[in-house]
Amino acid sequence: MLATILAGLRARAARLVLSSLAIALGVAFVTGTQVLGAALDANARDGLARHARNVDARITVDAAEPGQSTLVSPETLAAVRRAPEVAAADGRAYREVPLLDGAGKAVPAVAVALETDQRLRTADPVQGHLPTGPTEIAMQDRTAATRGLTVGQQVTLLGTDDQPRTFTLVGTYQQALTRSSLYTSDQVLLLPEALAAFADQPGFTEVVAVAAAGVSQEQLVRALSAVATQPGVAVTTGAAYTQQLLDTFGSQAGQITYILTGFALVALVVAALVIYNTFTILVAQRTRELALLRCVGADRGQVFRAVLAEAVAMGLVAALFGLGGGVGVSALLQLSLGAFGGAAVPAVRTPVSLTTVLTALGVGVLVTVLAAVLPARRATRVPPVAAMRGQPDSSGEVARTSGWRVAAALLLALAGAGALVLGGRINNETSITVTGAGTMLVLCAAVTLGPLLVGPVNRVLGALPALLLGVPAKLAAANAGRNPRRTAATMAALMIGVTVVSMVNVVATSAKATVDAEIDQQLPADYTITSSLYDRALPTALADQLAALDEVATAAPTRTGDIRVDGAAENAAGHLWLMGVGDGVIGTLVRPETATGQLGSLGPDELAISEQAAKRTGLAVGSTVPAVAVSTESQGDGPRRDLRVVAVYRDASGLGDALVGMDTFTGLHPEQTGYDSIMVKLADGVSPQAGRAAVERVTAATPIARIDSAAETKAELGGQLDQLLAFVWALVGLAVVIALFGITNTLTLSVLERTRESALLRALGLTRGQLRLMLVVEAVLMALMGSVLGLVLGIGCGWVMTESLSSAQTQMLFTVPYGQTGVLLLGAVVAAVLSSALPARRAARSSVVAAMATA
Repeated sequence: MLATILAGLRARAARLVLSSLAIALGVAFVTGTQVLGAALDANARDGLARHARNVDARITVDAAEPGQSTLVSPETLAAVRRAPEVAAADGRAYREVPLLDGAGKAVPAVAVALETDQRLRTADPVQGHLPTGPTEIAMQDRTAATRGLTVGQQVTLLGTDDQPRTFTLVGTYQQALTRSSLYTSDQVLLLPEALAAFADQPGFTEVVAVAAAGVSQEQLVRALSAVATQPGVAVTTGAAYTQQLLDTFGSQAGQITYILTGFALVALVVAALVIYNTFTILVAQRTRELALLRCVGADRGQVFRAVLAEAVAMGLVAALFGLGGGVGVSALLQLSLGAFGGAAVPAVRTPVSLTTVLTALGVGVLVTVLAAVLPARRATRVPPVAAMRGQPDSSGEVARTSGWRVAAALLLALAGAGALVLGGRINNETSITVTGAGTMLVLCAAVTLGPLLVGPVNRVLGALPALLLGVPAKLAAANAGRNPRRTAATMAALMIGVTVVSMVNVVATSAKATVDAEIDQQLPADYTITSSLYDRALPTALADQLAALDEVATAAPTRTGDIRVDGAAENAAGHLWLMGVGDGVIGTLVRPETATGQLGSLGPDELAISEQAAKRTGLAVGSTVPAVAVSTESQGDGPRRDLRVVAVYRDASGLGDALVGMDTFTGLHPEQTGYDSIMVKLADGVSPQAGRAAVERVTAATPIARIDSAAETKAELGGQLDQLLAFVWALVGLAVVIALFGITNTLTLSVLERTRESALLRALGLTRGQLRLMLVVEAVLMALMGSVLGLVLGIGCGWVMTESLSSAQTQMLFTVPYGQTGVLLLGAVVAAVLSSALPARRAARSSVVAAMATA
């Protein structure tokens, strides 16, 4: 049997290559995901190593009392340096600073204080040198590249007084991984005395220390705990600090790899369907060979093991190629995704461990063997008398559909429908998970019921080509429908990918339409001026200057802040994010939809609250509630006022939890002297171009002012959704490519199986061109069946997903992206035509006489 297996592999090597490619691609995705996770982990550890190297103890202020700073004081640093157990100590400070770009506008950046002791420095120079004087600055290498700056150029930052300060760029450095690196893409390095000009109060985010010779980390911590007497001080060992960093940032790589692994599993399922189809066809073609083996003494077990042995050999070869391809996939993913919050990858890494190799081999072999089990079992049912047949006939192999298949499909469909209905009704974070599970169950039901769906779907889709193209199209439809199980397995591979893509398309397009409608309805301002820095407010004079423009009808400022209601101390349910608006703004520039009560102008101590906030706090129209301002600056309670609820409005993004008049807001938050935003409505007859030019003239003197129009806001949000869609399309694209390999593979094997049939058709008058056309139409029909069913499932599940999101957040507008749907169908047709090129060419070139003589 071993000799027979080896001979069979050599004889069918060409037929197995295409199927091996499907498994190799799936294994490459899995391997690439594993290598990517290891690379991201290595990059993270390098960044953490720079940040925690030589640190034996760390001091922070964690438990601050109300009104107390969370910064470690300079006095504490001085006391630490005087301790005999300390060899060196440094204060690390991080400040958000405005960095002026080429247009003179401020963009957020993080300024880091350069440590004075070499042993504790976190920055590794890449070009030039680190700052040595108060007018010198170094820049993280990716920041410099993004801003187009080189060593020797001038860099301008804005101080706390909004005055520009110019520095000379003396070098670039590699960014250490810090909490700030996750929230901003720009980072600069200054001497501590230079950074002090950008701080509202003196102090350090943390103090780190190196132990003196012979002093352990535990001993150092005990010594520093005695000398660091600042209230709220916490001292930890360097080892604990390193572990804390790993715990904080290690999950980032895990989140990325979990997502990619999910898509890799989709690709593997599609590849398994291709392998299943391949072995089904090969077993059908080898009917006489297997029967002859039974006649000469082989038992059922030997035949079963022989087919599985071929699967093992094919899986091993595919896994080895997939392992090599996975390294390339990992490199591409690192370059496209970046590492940790979009930061550039310091270096593309491809760490391949023994675990990765074993996983690749195991996955490749296991998926191939599992996909071949049913065909192998079917091979054992070939009766020896079949050896007397002159031509193997596989047309009847799938003519019947068993009752268990129908029952299983119905059970899966009912379970999936139940999960979808439940996901659409529950109002919590699990709704999306339940809906996703329902989608998977419905998809499994469609795959299980595939052979029953092939007939009616094929007749509908094949009717038009038959009318337009005549006999070749009729033959193609007959070929696609005569092996329902084979066609179902081929189209299922494509159906899975199309379902995922179309569902994500529907959800993303619906989200975009919902946001656009909310912006148009609730925030009809022509322009909104905001600060590019979260901790810098717009000057109040800017609103007056904008209102004075002839091109502007209204310039309405807003402020936002936190309040606590009902006396809740630490209960998040009692906190409301409050927006203060001026007189005459509600109904003109702010137009929330009223649910209950009357929402006109808000008088003194009157409050309008969103539906979700009202439900969370138990407030209703007519309620009077004591409110306490929560100040982010003092971290203590601010003024108290009794607020009366006059209206409840529909939840709306951008309006916060509640609305009050500007005077009421100022009474609660007197510390706010600027504005968070200024909404601008142009005067009648003023064009958008003229209005924007006027607004830009006024805001030019305020670098932190950012101008956004409704169209720009929509475009920005739409761009983010488009990036998400492109990412999903790219990931699911591999599964679609594998599915197209499946179409090519099925046609190739079918051409070999139908050699004499094709020759007979040629002898009866079918031309080479018509034979090629027949195979092209057959491929297109299989692709359309998979795509149409995938679109139906994807759009349906996408609708349920939007309903689920509506119940959890806000009412989403269900929107079908007809343009993208058309592109998807057209792409499937074009890809099917291309995938049929080689099989059609081979069939057309075959000799009629030689094919008729084939036994």
